[in-house]
Amino acid sequence: MTKPLVVVESPTKVRTINKYLGKAYNVSSTVGHIKDLPPREIGIDIDDAFKPNYRIIPGKNKVVRALKAAAGDATEIFLASDPDREGEAIAWHTAEILKKKGRKFYRVLFHELTKNGIQKAIQTPDALNKNKYEAQQARRILDRLVGYQVSPLLWRKVKGGLSAGRVQSVTVRIICERERAIWAFDPEEYWTITADLEGATPPLFSAKLAKKKGKTVKITNKSTSDTILAELSGARYIVDKVSRKTTKRNPLPPFITSKMQQEAIRKLKFSAKKTMSVAQQLYEGIDIGPGDPTGLITYMRTDSIRIAAEAAHEAMDFIGTQFGPEYAPDKPRFFKNRSKAQDAHEAIRPTSVYHTPEKLAAYLSKDQLQLYRMIWQRFVASQMQPALINQNSVAIAAGAYTFTASGSSVKFPGFMALYLSADDEAEKKEKKQPLPELEENTELKFCAIHPKQHFTLPPPRFSEASLVKELEENGIGRPSTYASILSIIRDKGYVDFIKGYFKPSELGFIVNDLLVQTFPDIFSVDFTAKLEALLDGIEEDRVKLIDVLSQFYKPFLEKLENAPENMLNVKGVGFETNLKCPACDGPLHIKVGKNGPFITCNNYPECRFSRDFTRSEKGKIQPVELPPEEVTDKICDQCGQPMVIKRGRYGNFLACSGYPACKSTQSLANGNGNDLGIKCPEPDCTGTIVEKKSRRGKVFYGCNRFPQCTFATWDMPVDKPCPKCGAKFMVEKTTKKQGTFLTCINPECKHREDKAE
Repeated sequence: MTKPLVVVESPTKVRTINKYLGKAYNVSSTVGHIKDLPPREIGIDIDDAFKPNYRIIPGKNKVVRALKAAAGDATEIFLASDPDREGEAIAWHTAEILKKKGRKFYRVLFHELTKNGIQKAIQTPDALNKNKYEAQQARRILDRLVGYQVSPLLWRKVKGGLSAGRVQSVTVRIICERERAIWAFDPEEYWTITADLEGATPPLFSAKLAKKKGKTVKITNKSTSDTILAELSGARYIVDKVSRKTTKRNPLPPFITSKMQQEAIRKLKFSAKKTMSVAQQLYEGIDIGPGDPTGLITYMRTDSIRIAAEAAHEAMDFIGTQFGPEYAPDKPRFFKNRSKAQDAHEAIRPTSVYHTPEKLAAYLSKDQLQLYRMIWQRFVASQMQPALINQNSVAIAAGAYTFTASGSSVKFPGFMALYLSADDEAEKKEKKQPLPELEENTELKFCAIHPKQHFTLPPPRFSEASLVKELEENGIGRPSTYASILSIIRDKGYVDFIKGYFKPSELGFIVNDLLVQTFPDIFSVDFTAKLEALLDGIEEDRVKLIDVLSQFYKPFLEKLENAPENMLNVKGVGFETNLKCPACDGPLHIKVGKNGPFITCNNYPECRFSRDFTRSEKGKIQPVELPPEEVTDKICDQCGQPMVIKRGRYGNFLACSGYPACKSTQSLANGNGNDLGIKCPEPDCTGTIVEKKSRRGKVFYGCNRFPQCTFATWDMPVDKPCPKCGAKFMVEKTTKKQGTFLTCINPECKHREDKAE
């Protein structure tokens, strides 16, 4: 009888799990998903309750055979793929493949790859979770319905290779709307007035003007500032009120996925994608001794801040020993989840606080050590005593005006002795001024006064960290999807990532505007967030899969059926710009060509004006002026004037310098093209045949008067008239059976001869 089989998702885990299960089990891996929807068709029977047509992923047949061989005649299969929705889908598909009479399947959830975590999970297996699987199916089906039915619209209306996504397109919309908010922003002027003052003892400190006769002062221009300065001239600065208090600052909870990504982006300069990749390595197991693979952190895809009681107690003991009893709380600190959080997993924490970063430094790469240290410190700090902060503030009377100043100092560092968040570090860099000991009703020495002009700032562009935060707060996507979303929108060319911030590309604006105009609800933030909540409802058995899909598809289908007619054709009409053509005064529109978006006259082909364009800081379209025309030594075969190099929507070409009187053009092809000296065979064409290259680099031959003449052939012309029909030239062909030979360019003439003749 074959031993029970444990099936995991990642081959990296096999060795870690084998170490703790010993020889009583076989362990094998699916290497990710083994089934999915077909790649070249929608794969969903919409009329049959949205039934998905899952197939073995191309290239995974070898994995399937290995799984079947490993299962042998075993009667027990433990499905231990990752403890999330994707892992649940892998478990169900594995069970379908290995299904056999008399065979039982158990679902095993490894929240941490440690001896205790693995053995406990194997000893307390569960049944496959249908609700979680259906939640994953619903997401996959919804994404396929949108992607495979909307993307072809973009191919027809914009250009091939584009894609729409239920979540990715909403993310692009968020970035586009932020950019337009930046364009629309008008800065407002304001002024601040700060006085440098001294008390009876050092140090000198600064106080900021706040009120006049008890009302907040708003200084909007230099004139108002000058008036206030005049009124303050000669004023005495008297301490009116001193406030001293000590506040507690509690530690943050351990990481959830999104917070880990945000903190790693800001503190470690990791991308969201890199953060998840390194965290996966720490979860799956690192060799921390010869042949000793150990999972160092709990599962890294979670939005729960729950922690196990034994982990909290272990941290408390460690803190008391390493930092002193004053740093350890009297009882463990547990954090309350948000109402929307899934509680299937713990927060991200080290599997043992005694695996300190210092002890593991020799076994981890630089990236692994940086991320592990951040996770370890955040968790241990979450169980430490609060920090105590002394906060002092003072109100200072100067005639009718009131100035304020504040300062702070750390009375007891508590958790801050170990860990500062990115926000704490940013606050620390501000270097808040210390205040001297001040007593009420005492006069201060006036040293200087500083009026300063400011302008309000526009909303900032999104960084990776702030975009993840925005998605999380709006309920868009889930922690496990953020990294892939951010990668996809960059890879598709919808956004640029400039100096650490996302900026929409022109293509991103075009695609976003088309989708929002045609599917205003489907690609809205609110609708997408509600759909995410419904997916959670499926997992929690509050909503049925078929109901969610049906409620989504009915309005979507209505818009989809009208989209071919309603969606603007950017290849044809294009977007209006409210700009006039400098050549003919016609309207300029934005269109998309093979080289990307450009502006062109809507009176084409009568007017051939077109330009690349940029945008001003306010988003205004600015045509890119062309460099002076380069005169060539070629002569126009129509009027005899020199030809010049111009740039059009298809790249550079030769045009007559006598334009618009003479509109003759020639293709530059590959440089000036290799002129074969053979006349074009088309009637009434005065062009010659030149060698060209396709966009994929394949050589072909065509008329140098393209686009006026469109003659082209893949076969190389030979300057020899056909002896049978009198065609201007023949072409050279090569086949395996007949070798190289010449044949007539005229397809109706069958003349053929050996090349040697």
